[in-house]
Amino acid sequence: MTTLSFDDDGCDVVYEGTEFRLESALIEEATGKDYRDVTDHEVLQMVEENPDLRGEPRRLGDII
Repeated sequence: MTTLSFDDDGCDVVYEGTEFRLESALIEEATGKDYRDVTDHEVLQMVEENPDLRGEPRRLGDII
């Protein structure tokens, strides 16, 4: 299971027991979007190869 925790500066990730951080600048560079316009599904796809994308994607700007 992957856990994502968002704040204004990026995302704390726990993936297969490994904890790391994705800074907002890295997320913007990878998606080509402003950090607040990226969705949680897009970040999850950056972390996992075949994520289970249930539910509606949510903009990070709405989450934080």
